[in-house]
Amino acid sequence: MARAPFQVLIIPYRRRQDGTVEYAVTKRADMDAWQFLSGGAENSETPLEAAKREAQEEGDIPADLDFMALDATASIPANNFGAWKEWGEGVYVVPEHCFAVDMQERELQLSFEHSEVRWLGFDNASKLLTWDSNRIAMWELKERLNE
Repeated sequence: MARAPFQVLIIPYRRRQDGTVEYAVTKRADMDAWQFLSGGAENSETPLEAAKREAQEEGDIPADLDFMALDATASIPANNFGAWKEWGEGVYVVPEHCFAVDMQERELQLSFEHSEVRWLGFDNASKLLTWDSNRIAMWELKERLNE
């Protein structure tokens, strides 16, 4: 399958009985990095279609849950992706589209791409996350949830 020149970021979250929100931060298995679920689009997928597929593949998250599109976006250098040369000249950065999904009472079932998950409040998740783009998207989600 051809990789499309954009990335998706998916923030699994849940609201506890006391009203606080927890975010599922995962550790990548191939590097020392903590992040939310992420991945690339295949063929002609839309960002939402890619987010639902990646969430299912990486966390066993059902596609029929409500996925919320966030306004946060990031730009990632295209040379971070193996498919970069296939995208043709002039592709220097790819956009990262962000989504959130309410896990309710569900747990993540991680794929081989992640070695660990931690459900954390906003402050602790912010400290653990490796990339600013993940922190910015989580901040937007926190504000949308009126936490």
